[in-house]
Amino acid sequence: MNSIVLAQAAAGGGGILGQVFLFGSIILIMYFFMIRPQQKKQKDSKKFIEEIKKGDDVVTIGGMHGKVYQVDSDTVVLEIDRGLKVKVEKSALSLDFSKKPTPTK
Repeated sequence: MNSIVLAQAAAGGGGILGQVFLFGSIILIMYFFMIRPQQKKQKDSKKFIEEIKKGDDVVTIGGMHGKVYQVDSDTVVLEIDRGLKVKVEKSALSLDFSKKPTPTK
């Protein structure tokens, strides 16, 4: 029984270098699968908000669809339906829903 435990301990040893390598690889995997895509999404969202102009069709995070009527520094006036205008924060506009799907044939 003792020989089995000693054999497992000897085979599993790699010392601290093995543990550092494992820990480093876990951090690297987390960076490429979690942190980097989130940073890219934030960058795209910021670019979208900065490039909003009059006449763009947008969707708010709450789900309201409208056309940009007026752009101010931090707010946007949306024309919802037949002259109904709503003032919303630029940060309340969603990039995900504003993208129009391309029609497929």
